[in-house]
Amino acid sequence: MQDLHTELKLRGYSLETIKTYLKINQDFLEFHKKRPASQIEISHIKEYLAYLVSDRRAAPRTVNLARSALLFYYNDVLGKGFTNIKTPKITSSLPSVLTKSEIQRLIENAGSGKSRLIIMMLYSSGLRVSELANLKWDDIEFNEKIAWVRHGKGRKDRMIVLSEHLLKDLSKAEKVSKYVFPGRNGPITTRNIQKIISSTAKNAGLNKKVTPHTLRHSFATHLLENGTDIRMIQELLGHSNLQTTQIYTHISSEKKKLIKNPLDDI
Repeated sequence: MQDLHTELKLRGYSLETIKTYLKINQDFLEFHKKRPASQIEISHIKEYLAYLVSDRRAAPRTVNLARSALLFYYNDVLGKGFTNIKTPKITSSLPSVLTKSEIQRLIENAGSGKSRLIIMMLYSSGLRVSELANLKWDDIEFNEKIAWVRHGKGRKDRMIVLSEHLLKDLSKAEKVSKYVFPGRNGPITTRNIQKIISSTAKNAGLNKKVTPHTLRHSFATHLLENGTDIRMIQELLGHSNLQTTQIYTHISSEKKKLIKNPLDDI
């Protein structure tokens, strides 16, 4: 798998994507009893994906990710040229969003000062969980009330805006590492952040699944409800395609509540 690892690094894929692609390809070869990669045919890939669908009951998104990881290796790295491999369609579902009162409950029920800052940062900035984990003190410009995401998704830098309340609390935090949220060896892990959010949501009595991405969705939706231009939201979230951002126009319920019904004009 060293050739796959090298190619992924050359293409600038994130560490998380590299880990995922390597794991999928290793699981695939284990499924085929460690058959040499040179002997893999398109039928082997189809058989494995069918196994994920029928036996493992994997979600369509998981199956599609496996397909992408396998085709990257066997087509882009080994030049097999496999085509016409169909997988289940991914059904589009609207993301879960918290109300502002639920965000407040989440912040109030944080188990520690660090957990509170993590929740506030995610909601204040719309950061992805991996971007939050890798945020450094040098990336924050306190006077300008902004911060910079360095080499985010697509290897692009972008600016994010931060709350005055958050910056005030951050300025009091002890700087024991170059990372804003340090772990034992380097930055805090994304898994740890996920645990903090889920446990805090439980403590807050929120009867819905809450993840770091839920706070990102809530950030974008509340900005839209406040009248922020959707292209500005696209920039803040780091979306390369406006269509990705436009999903928030479908979940902004507060705006819909303000629509005057035409029957009331009669």
